Amino acid sequence: MNIELLESFGQNYPEDFDGTLDFTSVAITCQFNRRGTLLAVGCNDGRIFIWDFLTRGIAKIIAAHVHPVCSLSWNRTGHLLLSASTDNTVCVFNVVSGDCLMKYRFPSPFIKVQFNPRDSSYFLVTLLKYPSLLVNINGTYHELPLDDPNEPNVVSSFDRRGDHVYCGNGKGKISIFKSCTRELVTSFRVTNGSASSSAIRQIEFARRGTYFLVSTADRIIRVYDTNDVLPLNGEERKTEPEPLQKLQDLVNRTLWKKCCFSGDGEYICAGSSRQHSLYIWEKSIGNLVKILHGTKGEMLLDVVWHPVRPLIASVSSGVVSIWSQTQVENWSAFAPDFKELDENVEYEERESEYDLEDEDKSINRSKDADDEEVDVDVTSIQPIQAFMSSDDEDEREQLLFLTITPEFDEVEDNTESKENKTDQKKDKKETNVLDINLPNAPINEIHPLNTGIKRQTSSNAALSSTGSKSNSSKK
Repeated sequence: MNIELLESFGQNYPEDFDGTLDFTSVAITCQFNRRGTLLAVGCNDGRIFIWDFLTRGIAKIIAAHVHPVCSLSWNRTGHLLLSASTDNTVCVFNVVSGDCLMKYRFPSPFIKVQFNPRDSSYFLVTLLKYPSLLVNINGTYHELPLDDPNEPNVVSSFDRRGDHVYCGNGKGKISIFKSCTRELVTSFRVTNGSASSSAIRQIEFARRGTYFLVSTADRIIRVYDTNDVLPLNGEERKTEPEPLQKLQDLVNRTLWKKCCFSGDGEYICAGSSRQHSLYIWEKSIGNLVKILHGTKGEMLLDVVWHPVRPLIASVSSGVVSIWSQTQVENWSAFAPDFKELDENVEYEERESEYDLEDEDKSINRSKDADDEEVDVDVTSIQPIQAFMSSDDEDEREQLLFLTITPEFDEVEDNTESKENKTDQKKDKKETNVLDINLPNAPINEIHPLNTGIKRQTSSNAALSSTGSKSNSSKK
């Protein structure tokens, strides 16, 4: 299917609910690969489900962790998957085989992990109450310096090309570092019109263009351009950069749980932290174009936009919900002579319609034009421009789909073959485990995801206890 023909000429955002992805575990987070053909879903039991998004079927299940999975990240080619758990471990998996290549153990919990968008040899780790780390695959790491030692980075993210790292703290200040040298390039403060500033909650970059959004604690989403933020010709800007757009819910004053750009960067989606509601704005104008409402009483956990299509996947109450456009059937697009009838019409046949030889047909033209030979190239693969940026090269190592092998029981008589298979399984389970020791890192900190789970369990226990008391009183 030619993906370039799927671009609609009208609205390019989802409108309606399009079902859920059914599986046994409780989903917490999800992430698309670069082409949008595979969707990785991290669950509460530590497993990672990889869905073939075209067929809406499970392609692979990876037993990644023991505790809940809190963050996922694909590398550029889609062959590696980075996962983080609430047990303070980070794992790198081979998506095709499902084997764990490397495992890193940290002393303190972390909020987010992210592969470098252009270099899979190192990744970014955003720790809780500790400076962000640039960790190499071999285990070496480097801390990003803090502007204020008392205010560690709350969020951090790579830019679209992976050249810079944007870090935001609790005082509304964003610092920009070089990825390769870790030098401070520039910094600016996000203000709300007065001298006061609010904490940074999220920094997200668009897949296309030079725009990024900043979600703050004052319930406002600000859209910036990297050309307005970075120094011009090596000289720092004297004034603070002004946002291109300010997006907020003026009626309900909603606090945003997760924000993301659309695949083409023209729309911005934000999920409410109070309920399962998705707000969609147009980036160029800043007007609210759509509000998608989920089931009442559900709490939103994660929102991701498909890299190519107008489609959104949201996670709430352990279920992955899909939002897409309403498909209107237009049969005249396939057959120009096709006519849609509102009611029955008597058909008048032509005089020569059912004759063996049509006497009224036009005379055939010369067959010289039809006999011309045309060479059709079916071997060379041309890159699809819808997937490529301005500086991208033709990448043929992309992992788009996973082959599903049927499971069946083999009847074996030889004990040697059984021993060989057990040895192979032992070899597969052996992974390199690296302990990363951080000086003065908080050890007894509890992950925010675990606190939310504990609150839910305690509330359920309180409800059950009150119900048992009422039943006993009735008796």
